[in-house]
Amino acid sequence: MKKILWGGIVGLVVLIVIAVVVVALFLDSIVKTGVEAVGPKITGVSVKLDAVHISLLTGSASVKDLVIGNPEGYKTPNAISVGTANIGVDPLSIFSDKIVLPSVKVVAPEITFEGGLGGNNLGKILDNVETVSQNGGPTTTNTAANTKPAKKYEVDDLLITGAKVHISLTGLGGKEMTLPLPDIELKNLGKGSDGLTATDLTRAVLSAITSATVKVVAGTATNVGKGAEKLGNKGVNRIKNGIDGLFGK
Repeated sequence: MKKILWGGIVGLVVLIVIAVVVVALFLDSIVKTGVEAVGPKITGVSVKLDAVHISLLTGSASVKDLVIGNPEGYKTPNAISVGTANIGVDPLSIFSDKIVLPSVKVVAPEITFEGGLGGNNLGKILDNVETVSQNGGPTTTNTAANTKPAKKYEVDDLLITGAKVHISLTGLGGKEMTLPLPDIELKNLGKGSDGLTATDLTRAVLSAITSATVKVVAGTATNVGKGAEKLGNKGVNRIKNGIDGLFGK
């Protein structure tokens, strides 16, 4: 009887080990596919991810070349491009309803802020995310029998550092400039038992990026206006009105 019991325990342990190994082998491709499938449903634009590597043994992950496209009608190639991001992962949380990420560090992303009197690309993407959030998240094709609760997320510390903003004032004759963006740090996102959905987490991060970008662009308004003084009052007003128009959605 004891031999049967121990045999059963050993068999169970072996199955668990095999399951963990299989998950570890295929987790990278699963996450990459998931990001590229769900990302567009949340943002309303294309989302491409070159590679992701997750190590359950070290509790870490890395992301390479994440590119978020622009809404229809905008001319610049993309809205946000992330070369690398380093992520801390609680390995046990991968198998739970809430995935816990102790740290996320996004290094030197390239952000494009394209706009004019009719609005701007970041504002449009944020509008898309807001709409999806209000509707309860992206739709799924799961049958009722296979429906599972959506994963929730907790990010204890998120840092965006070394970012640059490429500003394209399309309503002002194609005026362009590149400016550094101050570091953005968000803490305790989804802290607690509930966590945040992927949509709400996206909204929180994108809102912070958009807000920081708007402040940087607004800080250049005076200098841009001075550059138009030689055009007379009409020229100054056109520049001022154009910049004000950037911040509408």
